[in-house]
Amino acid sequence: MIQSVSRALHLLEILARSGGSAKLKEITDISGLTTPTAHNLLNTLVALGYVKRRQGDVRYHLGDRILNIARVAGNDAELRETLRPKLEALFEMTGETVFLAVPSGDDIYFLDAIESRKLLHVAAQTGQRVTMIGSAIGQLFLAYNPSLRARTEISQDLRRNVEDIARRGYAIDHEKVFDGVAAVAVPWIEDGEMRAGFGVTGPGNRLTPSRLDELAGAMSELIES
Repeated sequence: MIQSVSRALHLLEILARSGGSAKLKEITDISGLTTPTAHNLLNTLVALGYVKRRQGDVRYHLGDRILNIARVAGNDAELRETLRPKLEALFEMTGETVFLAVPSGDDIYFLDAIESRKLLHVAAQTGQRVTMIGSAIGQLFLAYNPSLRARTEISQDLRRNVEDIARRGYAIDHEKVFDGVAAVAVPWIEDGEMRAGFGVTGPGNRLTPSRLDELAGAMSELIES
């Protein structure tokens, strides 16, 4: 047995049994580890995304990466069922291909979608995975998740774009990733964190930059209602 791995997993179990977060002293008291040892292990888990810190909060929290593993293992179907009515409402509002995406490790997984009935449309990607940097929805997750952004290798131009997305609260792509294809993505927030994202995609001649901005506002209102 590798001691450092065993200890790190024990710390994750302590956080889980403590409701998802705990102070360093609570962790050391339960684990029996010295403060420096626990602190070093926790910092490694933070760097890997399995544990996270929040500004102004002295506790350690279970991170997005471990929560993603739990989600994939257990409640994808439940999340899809919960958010399906909003996806259907989004489809009725736009008539374009709409999708629901979630993080899967360091990729994006298209959990659900409804394909447009229009003659010229973008095909749905349900069940497919794409990289964070290769889509509007991926860049949205990078904008809302500092730990994910920290461990993802991105260019300076993309980093600036992600920072812009964080400020305005949505991501758009007008024919940058694929010629003739445009998309807009907005976050679904739960307990103050982005858990999933909704997107609309279609031909760039219908989804113009100004139309994408308009849709972002309407989508956010619909999802928050």
